[in-house]
Amino acid sequence: MDFLPLFFDLKHKPCLLVGGGTIATRKARLLHKAQAKLIVVAPEVSAELQEMIAASGGEIHYEKYQTHHIDNVILVISATEIEYVNAQVAKDCHAIRLPVNVVDNLSLCSVIMPAIVDRSPLIMAVTSGGEAPVMARRVRNVMESSFPANYGKLAQLASRFRQAVKDAFTDGELRRRFWESVLNGPIAEKALAGNFDLAEKLLSDRIAAQEIDRGGEVYLVGAGPGDPDLLTFKALRLMQQAEVVLYDRLVSPEIVDMTRRDAERIYVGKRRANHAVEQQDINQMLVDIAKQGKRVLRLKGGDPFIFGRGGEEIELLAEHNIRFQVVPGITAASGCSSYAGIPLTHRDYSQSVRFITGHLKNEAQTLPWAEFKDNQQTLVFYMGLHSLPTICEQLIKHGKPHDTPAALVERGTLPTQKVHVSTIGELPELIKNKKIKAPTLFIVGSVVTLHDKLHWFKPESL
Repeated sequence: MDFLPLFFDLKHKPCLLVGGGTIATRKARLLHKAQAKLIVVAPEVSAELQEMIAASGGEIHYEKYQTHHIDNVILVISATEIEYVNAQVAKDCHAIRLPVNVVDNLSLCSVIMPAIVDRSPLIMAVTSGGEAPVMARRVRNVMESSFPANYGKLAQLASRFRQAVKDAFTDGELRRRFWESVLNGPIAEKALAGNFDLAEKLLSDRIAAQEIDRGGEVYLVGAGPGDPDLLTFKALRLMQQAEVVLYDRLVSPEIVDMTRRDAERIYVGKRRANHAVEQQDINQMLVDIAKQGKRVLRLKGGDPFIFGRGGEEIELLAEHNIRFQVVPGITAASGCSSYAGIPLTHRDYSQSVRFITGHLKNEAQTLPWAEFKDNQQTLVFYMGLHSLPTICEQLIKHGKPHDTPAALVERGTLPTQKVHVSTIGELPELIKNKKIKAPTLFIVGSVVTLHDKLHWFKPESL
């Protein structure tokens, strides 16, 4: 993060604006909207700017900028088209650590002006750090259309009842739950539709009744194979509601960072022969935390019900009558094969697909190998990196042709994705001396031949 976004209280406080033309006037509109007292230094000042200065109780100095002009102000914006003036303003401000913004010159700034969406008291700001201002404005336009004007009035309604809610719910987490239910339910819908009287009555009634869900719940959420863009809307919503997060090693850091910032995060990742937390202990943790009345997010790579042991986890929850929700995720087979340009089925190549675990209990390789020799099916082995030589050996031993196409997808859907393509006879030797990074997915079948033609994903590392 190149800049820390902060919101500046400028009400009735002196802010210096150097410049009196079009650019300065545009910046003055923002300062005036924030109720700042405008102090302007410029040989000439536009008529609109003069009106804003008078309305703010500010003053105009019809002269060239001098160092003493920054005395007794709390913020400076230099908006002239004269480079040496802007440079001098910045130098003077930096010398006394006074926040300064120089329009269109990031190197001289100690603070920058974001693109703003105003739904007062709800204020949203977007910045690219000066790197891509057009993109920042585009994001702002999307936000403008996503948050209608009544969002501000909904925020005002919530503000009026803030103390009443604080009195009704002394526990901070219960207050949060209450507001989440209000802002995601019919009260918010009424306010956004413009029916503020009814929204206010419903809110007042709910506070009086202290209506709130105090029970614990578990959200079993599939995080997909790695790319955060593959998360579902429901997954994102529940990730923001949970107070405790249990996540494994297959969940990318970018996805973990999308959970609530104040949530307790517990790493329960498992590697081959190295379990940070044993599965039965994870199951019990979910029960114990939920019984404390907390909402628990069990964030799992891929899909919880495809080699994710999600069924084992919710079995224990059901035994203890603990509420739970399961949110499917894009499983690695779908995500990694798509990003690698390998369709799992294709009319001309494969009419079925099998998902197979390459890592069994006690390292036993007791798979029905004879069933895998059909060349009209695609085989997808999860967690099979360590066992890949054995898998290839067994496939050949049980009738699979030596030259059957095969691909090992390394860190699929991530910017560091790599695809190693060969045959089951040659792939083990091909990757033998390569430093393959987990997670991986092993795909076997004639559909692999389509990789060169259909792959669209361009990893940053290539």
